[in-house]
Amino acid sequence: MKINNLTIDSKRWKEEVRNGYDNAAPGWHKWWKTIETATNSVSKRLVELAEIKQGSKVLDIATGLGEPALTAGTHTGKTGKILAIDISSQMLSFAKERSIELGVQDVVEFKEGDVETIDLPSSRFDAALCRWGLMFLPNPKAGLSNIYYSLAKGAHFAAAVWASPEKVPFISMPMNIVLKETSTPLPLTPGPFSMSDENNLKKLFEESGFINPVIERMKVVSNFDSTDEFTTFTIEHGGLTLRKILAGQTIKKKEQVLRAITKGTEKYADSSGKVTFENEAILIVCRK
Repeated sequence: MKINNLTIDSKRWKEEVRNGYDNAAPGWHKWWKTIETATNSVSKRLVELAEIKQGSKVLDIATGLGEPALTAGTHTGKTGKILAIDISSQMLSFAKERSIELGVQDVVEFKEGDVETIDLPSSRFDAALCRWGLMFLPNPKAGLSNIYYSLAKGAHFAAAVWASPEKVPFISMPMNIVLKETSTPLPLTPGPFSMSDENNLKKLFEESGFINPVIERMKVVSNFDSTDEFTTFTIEHGGLTLRKILAGQTIKKKEQVLRAITKGTEKYADSSGKVTFENEAILIVCRK
């Protein structure tokens, strides 16, 4: 993998991602209701765009807490089948718990692996989904080619990625503060905004064989009771880069960073102290 002409060790990167999400899983478990309240509309829209219906066979990439696989499971019914994959065994563990609670454990199968290398059946799935996972692939063309290979002719693939940093403040604001407070340069690795350019995104899908890519944008609103709650949320469920940077800091420096994040969050708070972030997702749908 190359970023800015620098070669990145894909195997090492994937291992970091796996360990990072395994370690972050308890935080995602704790905050899953907050996360899904903000993002369930995206899952529903992806299912609509992929034209998932009763009996559909569906592939979900980077399912994390089980989305949008579990949302799709409510549309396929008992005659459908969903394969949901993720690189983190700990994230999958909670996704399995949620599938039982929702009564779709016989519909959704969870499997550990990454989409670039996992062995998928040829021309099997009627639809594929991915919610905020493609941006972290070290070789997205390999991942998209594998998805393409697994889809039946005419099947839809619907995915969500984040828009540019200024349009996703609940991620970019705390990250910018962490980088500044710790004097850390922006890591040259795949990240949440790596697919925020619409033209590049369409080109990537077309080069992987997909046809008729269509893009739409969607608002994702995150709400928190206070600036302190948002800071706690950010630290406990934070992404790989943020957690890695903070792990190398002293207790005093961490406390300084937390105060700075809380301070930076104030401009998103109303007069009662409640915090609202209006973020933007890019949704793309195409066909095989």
